[in-house]
Amino acid sequence: MSDPVSQRRLVCIVEDDDSVRMATANLVRALGHAVVAFASAEAFRAEAGPAPDCLVCDVNLPGMSGIALFETLRASGRRIPTIFITSFPSDRLQALAGKDVLILGKPFASAEFARGLERLLGG
Repeated sequence: MSDPVSQRRLVCIVEDDDSVRMATANLVRALGHAVVAFASAEAFRAEAGPAPDCLVCDVNLPGMSGIALFETLRASGRRIPTIFITSFPSDRLQALAGKDVLILGKPFASAEFARGLERLLGG
């Protein structure tokens, strides 16, 4: 029998909208995972904590965009499974979609998010 605590994964959320950030963090916690939330890409990059198992990132952020953050992480060798959330899908964003990248439009359904997160976490 597996221990639920050992199944907990770390999910980092980068979202500038306080209400979306809090709601998404609450959803991730309800799914049994640990959460660290950030209001900007720069705040996420400044964090020296453990690497997340998954990144949930808004595309349109003040300062560094979610796509720029993703590309910076990849260029440095950090391949973190990522869920992009956006109100403005683009061809550039769609080109990133794949096995370890999911794109969800705002607003997204909790069940859709949960399925995507579990897929990216390998569950």
